[in-house]
Amino acid sequence: MAAVEETENSLGYTPTWIVAGVCFVIVLISLLAERGLHRLGKLLKHKKQDALFEALQKLKEELMLLGFISLLLTVFQGVISDICIPEELSAGMLPCKKESHESSSPHNATAHWRHLLSETSTVSCKKGEVPLLSLEALHQLHIFIFVLAVVHVVFCATTMVLGGAKIRQWKHWEESIVHDKNHGHHHEIFKLRGEGYWRKAAVISWLMSFFRQFYHSVKKSDYLALRLGFIKTHCPANHKFDFHKYMMRTLELDFKKIVGISWYLWLFVVVFLLLNVSGWHTYFWLAFLPLILLLLVGAKLEHIITRLAQEADKNKHQVEPVLRPSDDHFWFHRPDIVLRLIHFILFQNSFEIAFFFWIWSTYGFHSCIMEKLGYIITRLIIGVVVQVLCSYSTLPLYALVTQMGSKFKRGMFDEHVQSSLDLWVGSSTSRMIQEPFEIDNLVEQEMLHIPTTSISEISSQP
Repeated sequence: MAAVEETENSLGYTPTWIVAGVCFVIVLISLLAERGLHRLGKLLKHKKQDALFEALQKLKEELMLLGFISLLLTVFQGVISDICIPEELSAGMLPCKKESHESSSPHNATAHWRHLLSETSTVSCKKGEVPLLSLEALHQLHIFIFVLAVVHVVFCATTMVLGGAKIRQWKHWEESIVHDKNHGHHHEIFKLRGEGYWRKAAVISWLMSFFRQFYHSVKKSDYLALRLGFIKTHCPANHKFDFHKYMMRTLELDFKKIVGISWYLWLFVVVFLLLNVSGWHTYFWLAFLPLILLLLVGAKLEHIITRLAQEADKNKHQVEPVLRPSDDHFWFHRPDIVLRLIHFILFQNSFEIAFFFWIWSTYGFHSCIMEKLGYIITRLIIGVVVQVLCSYSTLPLYALVTQMGSKFKRGMFDEHVQSSLDLWVGSSTSRMIQEPFEIDNLVEQEMLHIPTTSISEISSQP
């Protein structure tokens, strides 16, 4: 009987206008999305936004990966649904508690619940066995992958828009340098950040850095002091170096690194799905993880600026504080660890929001996986706070503070300057500039010993 019903529901017994209409709509939506991304890429190339173009290409690769995962689920759904397992293995670690009016026995409730899930499937398991995964559950996994892809794209775009808006606010500070030659009062303000006995105490210094990230995380005195330290160290002969434009290029390069979904992020998704057990409230407690990491990263970056101000305060005879770039202020002397944490924070937050919308669209607002209303509101508030604070404050702060690291960054040079450097120092240095995270120690030492005057001369070429 089931076989007859399955045959009658196949494409052979479906009106052709329905098949053609559905295929037309799906193909049309897919082509519009593909053409839209293609035109966006051409626009970025036309405006010479190479970093954003590379970020777009990476985002398209992630979408293709998600599409390939969905394709695998579709192709192998018959094989997966044909696998049968003992009922005992399906009795534990469930996202929702099962209820059965037929029997109060947990074992019988499990069997009844699994039987209901497998009613839509034609799989015939032996007595005492149930399907590994029903067709309905596989369909819901398809929806989850689609929702994750959409939310990931939206959050990546939000991150770039908010981060760029924050750094563009610093442009008038860069322009003020041309009109105002006397910046001594701003440098004195920057020195005050590290003065005082209590500010030098570790606990007080960290507390002040913690609260500073919420309000005026970067002041004009901070921007000018870090700008001066960077230019005097890396390009002292180029007094017309546009530091703000360089910051925008650096943000775009950092953005390219955080749009991808690395293997350890996929591992996190698997662990989360494993621990999403009824009664553990994993979905609620895990929402605090990106918030805690974000506050820790923001406090660390603010504390680095404070440490730099304390170092500048030691040279009281200097009118302008000269800050020396160094990796010593960063965790394990590696600034890239901070960017990797920001990458994890943004992905984990987008995953949390995607999981919420998936549950809402698939099971409804009052689903058992949603849990209590108070948990839902708390998670949503945390998600919005993390996204806005990380994109608008922490990521631009990272782009500024990491300029005080020891390594050169690719964003320091325009396209024609990068070509000149490729011819000058060879292919090994070129690889170092393009991949600052994976740098050979020998190549790094060679780059750090390049005369800064020569770099300045190249930067000033038309």
